[in-house]
Amino acid sequence: MSSAKKVSGPVDDEPACSIERSLRILGERWSLLVLREIFAGRNRFAEIQSSLGVAPNLLSARLKLLVEAGVLRTRTYQEPGSRHRLSYHLTPAGEELRIVLAALQQWGDRHRPRPSGPSALRRVRSTGEAVSVGFVDEEGREVPYADVDFMADPASGG
Repeated sequence: MSSAKKVSGPVDDEPACSIERSLRILGERWSLLVLREIFAGRNRFAEIQSSLGVAPNLLSARLKLLVEAGVLRTRTYQEPGSRHRLSYHLTPAGEELRIVLAALQQWGDRHRPRPSGPSALRRVRSTGEAVSVGFVDEEGREVPYADVDFMADPASGG
């Protein structure tokens, strides 16, 4: 990606489709796996790299893109006797991706299950009750998948 083009703000030549615009940031496998690690509390480069086994240059590129896109922010830290380093933390936009990762996990558990069962469970912190990802209407009622349409917004010219 050219350094002349910012990925975080509106650009005239960006696609009208919000799914396509989102995939420009999140559509690469390592981006979602990096986010999974950060949601799991691994914020330092070495922790993420060790957990994923990803090449350092690839991890650097993914982290840079996620920071530029406003999904992550950096903080400086320093271990005694070492140089300053960066840790990576979710922004509010990054926090909203929890539901995206949960939806991918739910789909994988349902359609690509492991014989040993899921690697993680989705639960309400306060009660331990199982939760699932789905559509809800403005009053908080669940809406069946079959009853949801994706329609062009006439106001957007689409």
